[in-house]
Amino acid sequence: MEHKTPSGLKSGGRKLWRSITDEFELGQHELSILVEAARTVDALDELESIVRDEGVTNISPQGVRAHPALVEARQQRVTLAKLVASLRIPLEDEQEAARTPQKRSGVRSISSIR
Repeated sequence: MEHKTPSGLKSGGRKLWRSITDEFELGQHELSILVEAARTVDALDELESIVRDEGVTNISPQGVRAHPALVEARQQRVTLAKLVASLRIPLEDEQEAARTPQKRSGVRSISSIR
Protein backbone atom coordinates (compact mmCIF):
# COMPACT_ATOMS: atom_id res chain seq x y z
CA MET A 1 0.00 0.00 0.00
CA GLU A 2 1.39 3.40 -0.98
CA HIS A 3 1.21 6.15 1.61
CA LYS A 4 0.85 9.74 0.52
CA THR A 5 3.78 11.96 1.51
CA PRO A 6 2.60 14.26 4.32
CA SER A 7 2.21 17.91 3.38
CA GLY A 8 4.75 20.36 4.70
CA LEU A 9 7.76 18.09 4.32
CA LYS A 10 10.75 19.56 2.55
CA SER A 11 13.25 17.79 0.34
CA GLY A 12 15.12 15.82 3.03
CA GLY A 13 11.95 14.81 4.85
CA ARG A 14 10.22 13.73 1.63
CA LYS A 15 13.28 11.70 0.63
CA LEU A 16 13.32 9.86 3.98
CA TRP A 17 9.55 9.26 3.82
CA ARG A 18 9.71 7.79 0.32
CA SER A 19 12.80 5.69 0.97
CA ILE A 20 11.07 3.94 3.86
CA THR A 21 7.46 3.76 2.66
CA ASP A 22 8.56 2.50 -0.77
CA GLU A 23 10.44 -0.36 0.85
CA PHE A 24 8.44 -1.31 3.96
CA GLU A 25 4.83 -1.77 5.03
CA LEU A 26 4.28 0.28 8.18
CA GLY A 27 1.46 0.33 10.69
CA GLN A 28 -0.26 3.59 11.59
CA HIS A 29 1.81 4.05 14.75
CA GLU A 30 4.99 3.56 12.72
CA LEU A 31 3.82 6.08 10.12
CA SER A 32 3.36 8.61 12.92
CA ILE A 33 6.94 8.00 14.04
CA LEU A 34 8.15 8.30 10.45
CA VAL A 35 6.40 11.67 10.03
CA GLU A 36 8.25 12.97 13.08
CA ALA A 37 11.54 11.56 11.79
CA ALA A 38 10.98 13.27 8.42
CA ARG A 39 10.18 16.57 10.15
CA THR A 40 13.34 16.17 12.21
CA VAL A 41 15.40 15.68 9.02
CA ASP A 42 13.94 18.92 7.67
CA ALA A 43 14.73 20.75 10.92
CA LEU A 44 18.30 19.43 10.78
CA ASP A 45 18.67 20.66 7.21
CA GLU A 46 17.57 24.15 8.28
CA LEU A 47 19.84 24.19 11.33
CA GLU A 48 22.81 23.04 9.28
CA SER A 49 22.13 25.81 6.77
CA ILE A 50 22.20 28.38 9.59
CA VAL A 51 25.49 27.01 10.91
CA ARG A 52 26.99 27.04 7.39
CA ASP A 53 25.97 30.68 6.95
CA GLU A 54 26.84 31.96 10.44
CA GLY A 55 29.62 29.62 11.61
CA VAL A 56 29.90 27.16 14.48
CA THR A 57 30.54 29.79 17.15
CA ASN A 58 28.58 32.76 18.38
CA ILE A 59 29.83 35.73 20.40
CA SER A 60 27.71 36.34 23.46
CA PRO A 61 28.10 38.47 26.61
CA GLN A 62 29.61 35.32 28.19
CA GLY A 63 32.23 35.03 25.44
CA VAL A 64 32.58 32.78 22.41
CA ARG A 65 30.18 29.86 22.56
CA ALA A 66 28.87 27.16 20.27
CA HIS A 67 26.23 28.57 17.94
CA PRO A 68 22.74 27.81 19.33
CA ALA A 69 21.80 26.22 15.98
CA LEU A 70 24.76 23.86 16.33
CA VAL A 71 23.64 22.86 19.83
CA GLU A 72 20.07 22.32 18.64
CA ALA A 73 21.28 20.28 15.65
CA ARG A 74 23.10 17.94 18.04
CA GLN A 75 19.89 17.45 20.01
CA GLN A 76 17.87 16.89 16.84
CA ARG A 77 20.37 14.23 15.67
CA VAL A 78 19.83 12.34 18.92
CA THR A 79 16.07 12.62 18.44
CA LEU A 80 16.31 11.41 14.83
CA ALA A 81 18.44 8.42 15.84
CA LYS A 82 15.88 7.41 18.46
CA LEU A 83 12.94 7.81 16.08
CA VAL A 84 14.59 5.79 13.32
CA ALA A 85 15.72 3.11 15.78
CA SER A 86 12.16 2.78 17.08
CA LEU A 87 11.01 1.90 13.54
CA ARG A 88 13.39 -1.09 13.65
CA ILE A 89 14.05 -0.98 9.91
CA PRO A 90 16.31 -3.90 8.92
CA LEU A 91 19.85 -3.05 7.85
CA GLU A 92 20.54 -3.38 4.11
CA ASP A 93 24.23 -4.28 4.17
CA GLU A 94 24.69 -8.03 4.71
CA GLN A 95 27.72 -7.43 6.90
CA GLU A 96 25.76 -5.06 9.13
CA ALA A 97 22.76 -7.39 9.08
CA ALA A 98 24.95 -10.13 10.56
CA ARG A 99 25.50 -8.02 13.67
CA THR A 100 23.86 -9.06 16.89
CA PRO A 101 20.28 -7.77 16.81
CA GLN A 102 19.26 -5.03 19.19
CA LYS A 103 18.06 -6.51 22.45
CA ARG A 104 15.68 -4.92 24.87
CA SER A 105 15.18 -6.00 28.40
CA GLY A 106 12.51 -5.24 30.90
CA VAL A 107 12.82 -3.01 33.92
CA ARG A 108 15.29 -4.36 36.43
CA SER A 109 14.10 -5.00 39.92
CA ILE A 110 15.90 -3.35 42.80
CA SER A 111 17.42 -6.68 43.80
CA SER A 112 19.13 -7.00 40.40
CA ILE A 113 20.87 -3.66 40.84
CA ARG A 114 22.73 -4.65 44.04
